[in-house]
Amino acid sequence: MTAPEDNLRKIRLEKLENLCKRGVNPYPSKYSREPIADVCRKKIGALVQVAGRLIALRGHGKMSFADLVDGSGKIQIGFKFDELGEEKYSLLELLDLGDFLGVKGELFKTQAGELTILVKDFTVLAKSLRPLPSSWYGFKDVEERYRKRYLDLLMNPEIKEVFRTRAKIIAAIREFLEKRDFLEVETPTLQPLYGGANARPFITHHHALNTDFYLKISDELYLKRLIVGGFDKVYEIDKDFRNEGMDKNHSPEFTMMECYWAYADYQDMMKLTEEMVEYVAKKVLGKTKINYQGEEIELKSPWRRLSMKEALRQYLGIEVDKLSDEQLLAEIKKNNLIYEGEPTLTGVAEGFKKGIAIATLFELVEPKLIQPTFITDFPKETTSLCKPKADDPEVIERFEPYICGREIGNAYSELNNPLLQKEFFAEQVRAKKSGDEEAHPMDEDFVEALEYGMPPTGGLGIGIDRLVMLLTNQANIRDVILFPAMRPLG
Repeated sequence: MTAPEDNLRKIRLEKLENLCKRGVNPYPSKYSREPIADVCRKKIGALVQVAGRLIALRGHGKMSFADLVDGSGKIQIGFKFDELGEEKYSLLELLDLGDFLGVKGELFKTQAGELTILVKDFTVLAKSLRPLPSSWYGFKDVEERYRKRYLDLLMNPEIKEVFRTRAKIIAAIREFLEKRDFLEVETPTLQPLYGGANARPFITHHHALNTDFYLKISDELYLKRLIVGGFDKVYEIDKDFRNEGMDKNHSPEFTMMECYWAYADYQDMMKLTEEMVEYVAKKVLGKTKINYQGEEIELKSPWRRLSMKEALRQYLGIEVDKLSDEQLLAEIKKNNLIYEGEPTLTGVAEGFKKGIAIATLFELVEPKLIQPTFITDFPKETTSLCKPKADDPEVIERFEPYICGREIGNAYSELNNPLLQKEFFAEQVRAKKSGDEEAHPMDEDFVEALEYGMPPTGGLGIGIDRLVMLLTNQANIRDVILFPAMRPLG
């Protein structure tokens, strides 16, 4: 049985054939035009030339009206038999909604007062072979919206505004950093050794070099090499790739901003973070108080600062330093959390890491962090790239900013001791051998770079997609990525 859409496509193909038989090129190369928004500001009687997609067509004998849209706006156009002549006017029978037209004509107002172009001539610019989704029923199926984003943008104009805002957010971040003398740089996407985060990478094979490469999981180690090389402030905004699960906050392909600042520490990066988010909100939205999914959020700096242990005490009443390893594991299991090292443990076996258990319990706190909050002073086991605190070597100079229960970034006082860095990498290698697929590999080249000397440095990564979610009031990361990763059909 033939689907209705197939029948409609067949009819449009016949119209296309008829256009060609009548000497019309339905796919010309170029058409000079003015944006519709500019034309709408002109005086009545002005001669104009516009182009756009036909979204409505209304016939009344020898006078027909249509609506034309481009990226800037919409305008009504009027076709008059006496103005165009029989041959040209008859071409209207071969037009369909979705077709692109170029129009020359004169501005006038109808009796109803609507600004309209009286068409003197028109040109078919692209014949649409498939009907657009019904404007009455809309285009609401979530999966189909993501798979056919081009239709989503056409049928749901508010979605287009989300991505306009996304572009403004990225531009504002660049402006903020460049005003502070950060240099934008580019680092490799294909890397011989992945690093900079605990994550499972995507692997690809380079045939000319006959070797495997990894899609970057982070920009960190290359940006730090630039600090070693003499740049004092660098940043990069680009895609990272992590071969992990997908949910409303995670995508395997995502956009990150990472910046590194020589002679700074994590306290400096906290100030930079809150000032940057405040700047972007003011620049893009014109305000710092926003509504996100029903929560009133104030982004103005300064933000609250709270250590991880203090957050556990305040929100859960748990004093982790007073708990034994067995008690920590019991708390984790009681709350149906998964301790990352558990598959290699029998009870509390050799290799148990108290810091990982503390960070696991902290997952219970995250949803409670609604107003902007810096969670600081993580256990040392949570990363191998951060500097320990001078007064407590079990804790590192690290923070994560949380807003509306969601982490939007990560930052450290960067470890610049090459001997300690190599020791931490070695621990990660042992973890990988014991079954931790996300453990950091040994990177001898990076260690060698550190041996030439890297000054004290603060580093920051901000998840662009999550920041866009916040500032556009979107609950799912796929709603702020134009073409999100999807399971193939069939």
